[in-house]
This record gives sequence, C-alpha cells and structure tokens, in this order.
Amino acid sequence: MDERLAKQIAFSLEIDKEKNIMRQTHLSGHGRNENDAEHAWHMAIMAYLLREYANEEVDITKVMLMCLIHDIVEIDAGDTYAYDSEGLATQKEREDKAKERIFSLLPEDQKNELISLFDEFEKYETPEAKFAHSMDNFQPLILNNSNEGGDWKEHGVTSKQVYGRQSKTRLGSEKIYEITDQIVQENIRKGNLKA
Repeated sequence: MDERLAKQIAFSLEIDKEKNIMRQTHLSGHGRNENDAEHAWHMAIMAYLLREYANEEVDITKVMLMCLIHDIVEIDAGDTYAYDSEGLATQKEREDKAKERIFSLLPEDQKNELISLFDEFEKYETPEAKFAHSMDNFQPLILNNSNEGGDWKEHGVTSKQVYGRQSKTRLGSEKIYEITDQIVQENIRKGNLKA
C-alpha cells in the first residue's frame, strides 16, 4: 500500500472515534444521547434538504462537508455543551490542538483542504459557513423540542441563553430563524424553557 492511501485509511479509522463522543442532546422521542457522528450526519442531510432557505445561494457540497467535519476535533477536545461557559472559554484552544493532530494524519494536500474548510466554518463569514452554522444550531433545537425541552430543563437553560445561541441562525437563514423563534416561544409557554 502506498503512503498516501495508508494515511487516508489511518484518518478514516481515527474519525471512527467520533461515534464515541456523546453529546448532551438526546435523540428524538426521548431516546439516548446522540453522538457527534450522528449529529454531523443529521445536520448534513438537513442542510441538503433545507438549502432553499439559505439567505444566499450556497455551494451545498461545501456546506455538507463542513457539517460532516466540524466536530471531528472533539475526538481529542471533547464535546463542549452549548451553554457551558467554562468549557466555551477553553474550547478554541482545545480544538485548535486537536485540529492539528487529527488532520495531520492525512496527506498534506487533504490536511490543508480540510483545515481550511474547518477554519472557514469557525470564522462564520461565508454564506456556506453561515448556513452550516444554522444547521448546527437548528438540529439540536428540533431534537430538544421533540423531547419536550428535556435537555433544557435538565440543565436549567433559559430562553435568553437559547436566543443568544440562536441569534446567529438568522445569518444563515431567516426562515429557519422564524421557525426557531416559534419553537422557543412554544417551549416558553409549555414551561420547558425559563422565560
């Protein structure tokens, strides 16, 4: 086997570990906690299905790839809960270190390509990054809604915190943000989210 293919296979095996990174979000219908790989797959499919609601035209292949790779770094860095202020304070440092180690398993050209895509997602500037982030925000929201706000209730999350996180959703999709607002308001009325 040549060196390039050996590196690609090594990376492919390494990213299998993403299936072991558990998130705070539960699967729909009061299921178990989802893992990072399930989250990435789910939001990539959602991006494809909901692409017509992006604020700007997007390269959907690029968006889907961003969705699929954005949490690979959590193999080393661990999942940082969206409302964990302490974890969020060290997230970038942990993820940067992980990004270098994990993507360095690849041949140099593919390493550079995926790091560039990861960094573009993190910067939140391009239409693709904004729409991918909308999916990253919306996917756990709809799961939480399907579970009567169970994860929000478990962690004592307030509507202000959810709106703070979701405020950037509208940068990628005004339509998805409208639905987000409806879901948040419904969960406030039901008592699943503190006002």
